[in-house]
Amino acid sequence: MQDDWLLIQQVQKGNRDAYAHLVDKYKVRLYSYLYRMTGQQQDAQDLTQEVFIKAYCQLDKYKPTDAFLAWLYRIASNLCIDAWRKNKHYAKTPLEETRLIESDTPEKAYLEKEKQDTLQQQIMALGEEYRVVFLLKYLEQMSYKEISEILGVPVTTVQMRIHRAKKKLRTSIAQEMSGGAAIYELLQN
Repeated sequence: MQDDWLLIQQVQKGNRDAYAHLVDKYKVRLYSYLYRMTGQQQDAQDLTQEVFIKAYCQLDKYKPTDAFLAWLYRIASNLCIDAWRKNKHYAKTPLEETRLIESDTPEKAYLEKEKQDTLQQQIMALGEEYRVVFLLKYLEQMSYKEISEILGVPVTTVQMRIHRAKKKLRTSIAQEMSGGAAIYELLQN
């Protein structure tokens, strides 16, 4: 966090290389988050670029007491929500690319891909307020407090939204997958 603040101070003094360093440091994590939010490569790339442009233009509003990455996530989440509100509906289909885990046989790889696709479909089907908190909690592994700060809502609201997101996922996955016990159990926690 201290390093980020030093870089931001350099950017404010006109050092563009310092901002390029911040972009390089966080672009993969932001893109990954936005890709999971939208399910589309092009949308995620566009939004990632938009986040960094908006952050650059609003660096004077950044508070050094906040984590810079959390501030970027707040901007990213708000941009996604704005896009949804402008009637831009992201596809509720599996991600364009799915990572397959290494497995012993092609059958296991296929089954794992099917599970991942089904889970991603169900996540994409969640409402925006549930998808945001679910991905920040389980993909980005943020605390309730961090999510609360990013979204500007009380911690209890974050907890309630995560609980409801998990409940919706449990229900929809149980209905969708006959062999999805492993994912279902994962969501029980």
